[in-house]
Amino acid sequence: MYKRTVTMSRLCLSLRVLLLCVCVRARQLPGSCSFELDTCGYSSDPNYGSWTVNKEGHLISVDSSLLDEQEQAILVSPILDEQDWSCVRLVYQISGGGSLQLYLRLASDNFDYLLWTANKASDSWLIASVDLPNNAIPYQILLEGRPAGGLGKSVAIFEIHIVNGYCIECDFEEHHMCGYSNSWNPNVNWYVGGVATESNLFGNNTTNNYRGHFVKQERGNIFSVFTRDQLGVFEEIWRPEVIVTAGWTLVYIEIKAPHPLQVVFEVAFNSARGGYVAIDDISFSPEFCQTDTESTFDPAIANCDFDNGLCLYYQEKAESKVWSRVSIKPNTYRIGDHTTGTGYFLLANTGFTSIPGYVGRLHGPFLPGNHKYCLRFYYLLNEFRKVDSTLVLYIYDENNVAQEKVWSLSDTPRAVWTVVEITYMKPMLSKIVFATICNNFWECGSLAIDDITVSLGDCKITAGSVPGQCNFESGVCGYIQDKKGDNADWLRMRGHTPTSLTGPRGDHSTGVGYFIYIEASLMHPGHKARLLTSYLHGSSSVQCLIFYYHMYGSGTGILNVFLAHGRRKDILLWRSSGELSITWMRATVDYHCHVQHQIIFEAIRGPSLRSDIAIDDIHFKRGPCEEPGEASPYSGSSEYFNEVVN
Repeated sequence: MYKRTVTMSRLCLSLRVLLLCVCVRARQLPGSCSFELDTCGYSSDPNYGSWTVNKEGHLISVDSSLLDEQEQAILVSPILDEQDWSCVRLVYQISGGGSLQLYLRLASDNFDYLLWTANKASDSWLIASVDLPNNAIPYQILLEGRPAGGLGKSVAIFEIHIVNGYCIECDFEEHHMCGYSNSWNPNVNWYVGGVATESNLFGNNTTNNYRGHFVKQERGNIFSVFTRDQLGVFEEIWRPEVIVTAGWTLVYIEIKAPHPLQVVFEVAFNSARGGYVAIDDISFSPEFCQTDTESTFDPAIANCDFDNGLCLYYQEKAESKVWSRVSIKPNTYRIGDHTTGTGYFLLANTGFTSIPGYVGRLHGPFLPGNHKYCLRFYYLLNEFRKVDSTLVLYIYDENNVAQEKVWSLSDTPRAVWTVVEITYMKPMLSKIVFATICNNFWECGSLAIDDITVSLGDCKITAGSVPGQCNFESGVCGYIQDKKGDNADWLRMRGHTPTSLTGPRGDHSTGVGYFIYIEASLMHPGHKARLLTSYLHGSSSVQCLIFYYHMYGSGTGILNVFLAHGRRKDILLWRSSGELSITWMRATVDYHCHVQHQIIFEAIRGPSLRSDIAIDDIHFKRGPCEEPGEASPYSGSSEYFNEVVN
């Protein structure tokens, strides 16, 4: 039996395995509706199709035959203001084909957050349970129904039931499994309700209906609780110390959940006599189960972008001149830092040492053992003839002894910031150590590292698609080419752009991924390419737009960012012009719009073929931006074009 948990650093799960208690039924919260008398404040978004209440009540639906030219209908809740965790339970049906999605809309954000989706047709009503996270900001829930094309296709909702607490909690009183899914087995399955024993029925713990019956598990049988991550990896977190109990037993289980997990209850009967296992009153808390539990820690202590110093990193005294913290002003010859294009990074270069060769070790902070860590960092290599031992990553123990070499540089040099991701786990206190070796001046060039981050979990587990963020790795994220107000399109690209001496050598996200750009050789001087976001619904607070842009080439033109809403003239939010740097630069833009709108990225081709303009890693978030707006562009033709600042 499976259930998805929320993502927190540590969770406490309690359940009763066949203690007596009085159950207080969870009260229904605003936003609940049975659609028996009215729609309870729910309404159809006028920009899409309409949901229709059944004439006899108890049902609201969207039918393909009533959608006209629309593909979907969106049902919007009244404004809700529940600040604690709550659980939405939907009774729904998809007839003939289609899909149903549940979104969360915060009053302060431009984007809706997808919480749940279903796309399997069914001849009967189904129940889904979806967690609503705690939030101090008023919000709405949206239900988007998309019936498949053709007659007789519909999406219907019978009831929306919102209660306090987490969906993982369940007392099984409503004769359903609260969103738990049963991994069907012809021999052993979970059932809701009393279960026949050899001579009696189990009593129900929740309602004090216990009459001396018991859960029996024969010797050789197994009952365990596991967690299962997005990669399908199981970890056993509990099993009973005794194989038979004479009554309900209260169990507390602590769960480490740095990323989304499922809780899995598994029973295996290995004896010919079989057995019985019952569970009831599953509850959940984000607090520790026990007060003497190990203290929490934040692996982010090992993060560093070097803009404000070395953070908790240090060099060995004998090697203190190998790694230097530097900043390069925007120019057309040398690449600046990865974080902003104008900040600091660490550079190992024979030009900063008084010896022909060097060994440099950069030590990170100690992190506790028995945790799986994901380490990410960026490196930049220039002018090395050999890459052997150029950059090696070790794991050291608390005695400063190297335990393992977990990575070394092996590919050919590229003058682009390239990401490295490493998953590791050690049983003892440990730290990461970056090492670089240069045997002689003639073989070595410059090596840089930047943007080190450490998080819990496997690097293969990703956060998935996040509204408002796009790195163009899987497409264009719903961005729209303007077919009316421009002369060309933005192109999705990886690697170096075709024309020499213009455009980036790689993307900003990974160094080997995708970005979008204008290809100047396909345009005439003054031609425009405009890329529009999908419609943003507006918000009550200031929004922060962050993106990276690349403007390198002697004939580079103009990059504009506009706000468009209604029939009003586009509002200019940000502009940059001319050749700036061979480095990806970061832009931050604050803006406020409380009505539906779009953001437009407009690139204008300059006077020559060397006029490629690129953008990458677009990110919208609740503002204001944490840093000042983009400074005035710095020309690569300045007398400081190649200045390195220590």
